[in-house]
Amino acid sequence: MPGSFGQGARIAADVGGTFTDIAFLTRDRLVASRKVPSTPPDYASGVVGGIVGLLDDLGVPAGSIGTVLHGCTVATNAILEGRGARTALLTTRGFRDVLELRRIRVPKLYDPLWTKPPPLVPRNLRLEVDERLAADGSVVRPLDEADVHAAIDRIRAANVEAVAVCYLHSHVDDRHERRTGEILSAALPDRFITLSCDVLPEIREYERTSTTVINAYVGPVVSAYVRSLAQKLRTAGIDGRLLVMQSSGGMIDADTVVREPVSIVECGPAAGVIGALCFSRGRGVDNIVTLDMGGTTAKASLIEDGRLLRTDEYEVGGSVSVSNQLVKGGGYALKKPLIDISEVGAGGGSIIWLDKAGQMKVGPISAGAVPGPVAYDRGGEDPTLTDANIVLGYLNPDALAGGTVPLAADKARAAIDERIARPLGIDVEIAAYGAHVIANASMIRAVKSVTTHRGRDPRAFTLLAFGGNGGINGVELARAMQIGRVVVPGSAGIFSAVGLLFSGIAVSHATAFMHPLHAIEPEAMAAGFDRIERLVAGRLDRPLEALSVIRQVDLRYSGQAFELTVGVPGGALSRAVVDGLAEAFEVEHERTYGHRFPGTKSVDSVSLRVTATLTGDETGDLAPPMEAGGPAPSEARREAYFGSDTGRVSTPVLTRAGLSDSPREGPLIIEDYDGTVLVPPRARARLDRFANIEIELDIDGNGRRGHA
Repeated sequence: MPGSFGQGARIAADVGGTFTDIAFLTRDRLVASRKVPSTPPDYASGVVGGIVGLLDDLGVPAGSIGTVLHGCTVATNAILEGRGARTALLTTRGFRDVLELRRIRVPKLYDPLWTKPPPLVPRNLRLEVDERLAADGSVVRPLDEADVHAAIDRIRAANVEAVAVCYLHSHVDDRHERRTGEILSAALPDRFITLSCDVLPEIREYERTSTTVINAYVGPVVSAYVRSLAQKLRTAGIDGRLLVMQSSGGMIDADTVVREPVSIVECGPAAGVIGALCFSRGRGVDNIVTLDMGGTTAKASLIEDGRLLRTDEYEVGGSVSVSNQLVKGGGYALKKPLIDISEVGAGGGSIIWLDKAGQMKVGPISAGAVPGPVAYDRGGEDPTLTDANIVLGYLNPDALAGGTVPLAADKARAAIDERIARPLGIDVEIAAYGAHVIANASMIRAVKSVTTHRGRDPRAFTLLAFGGNGGINGVELARAMQIGRVVVPGSAGIFSAVGLLFSGIAVSHATAFMHPLHAIEPEAMAAGFDRIERLVAGRLDRPLEALSVIRQVDLRYSGQAFELTVGVPGGALSRAVVDGLAEAFEVEHERTYGHRFPGTKSVDSVSLRVTATLTGDETGDLAPPMEAGGPAPSEARREAYFGSDTGRVSTPVLTRAGLSDSPREGPLIIEDYDGTVLVPPRARARLDRFANIEIELDIDGNGRRGHA
């Protein structure tokens, strides 16, 4: 087998809260995979150990790997767990409390006891500098360098690890920020320095300040992780390029990640959506709702008309991470290009608990990889959704991941009985099924955030369920949303790692461009795009002709506080093209908000955006391999509980190869190496020619399901 692999092979590693997934593409376009437990706090050890183990199994020499593609949760976890760097903020005098004031939005309208999350920079480290630019970039007050040096003394005394600089109107003229950066770098060469003019040269003081602070806050943590991973790969004999997935869906080199770590805050979920996009193009399914359910969280996104939906408005660190304008204020504002993903704390490792009123809750706290679910028998005492799925009969009671993760089913049952069922005075199976239903209800929030909250009818979409647990919850979640078709792709449990294999190298950048649309000269807009395109081409170190370029513009009605992004046609920009952007904006406004004001309200531009993707063989621009293989083994049966309406049912347990292209009635349990698929009653499953499991549901008018 070693002779079948030349130099330049690609291998992917995706780190999750419970498992790390490794995927390797063979020459015959089959995915070889390995699933290993994640290894917090040193995630790099698990990544390298998994890669080396898979290569050894395949007989592939480490030196043949030309590219390691990586997705991780390091930046996100640093925010969620409060483990980022001790950070200081230098800001214009009078703007010290921008992080505290935030926006006048709350995520829970009728919760008077809700408290906003504490700023990532405490007030004593938010340091004012005497300087001021006007909105047009003219100097109102020169930069007082003595204030900067005084701030440096405070930074040293407070043992600050990272410094963010965000001055008023620096997106128009960055001279004061640049000079401050020079002074800081000279005086504090060992600190992580972030300037807002590098990270986000756009309007809105809170969003710009918050994004710059996030970059500084996660910078040292991400830098240490990436450098550690690169060193461990070299030690293992893997000298290929290390590329990391961005939140926007393209790969970037490790050095860029170290400079701008905010770009990978949601990189793990992004890889799964890229895999779904490959699936969409390869199978001709243009409209997809993705459900990526792993060990810690569940993520939803949308592919519409064969295209990703992207956003530059996001919040991270709240109970639900979203870009939706209808749910704001619960986290930290992150204004960077991202794939539009909604995320909730509902995964296989999510802990089942009772609140003070005795109501059952699932998540958002997770047992993670250590100690993990009670059934893993690694010291965990709190029951999790995985433990509930074992009690219900959905998961193999003996082992997961092809037998590599042995389970103690009796301990899972005892934990749910002791912690949940007995305090509630109910049967242990009813308690476990209740947790299953609650988890689905939580995930519905994520699906609604990218569908109904954005004016999309979920019934017009196919649900693509993946991740280690997506196949278990996907069908009943689809039923609740009245989605009639669910597809569980091949390699579903490692689908984000597969998505990494087929991701291109890409860079996105935006700059402020604030003008009434009718007053914009086409030449001025073209010049703005040309500047950004030269910048991204420089970052990719390629001529513009070698790049696939997407142009976009942010537009809004005059007086609106937020904008929508629309595409700009390629080629020369004429008066007709610029004027046509108003119609494109109004179509998107009506689709998103349900109304428009044609010809009655002026439209303004806010920002110009460019995404450039490297084209050619090195991007791995291939359809994802989903070939079936192997004979169908003999079936087993297992008792599974489907709610009080159905009760316990002796359910066939088979592998994917045990299905055929003829629909088979549920209930069924389909066990893969990397995940389990649950086909409940009133659903039918078949296997397509690419070994994807297609599930058709019986949907009544209310999308009803069985009850516990």
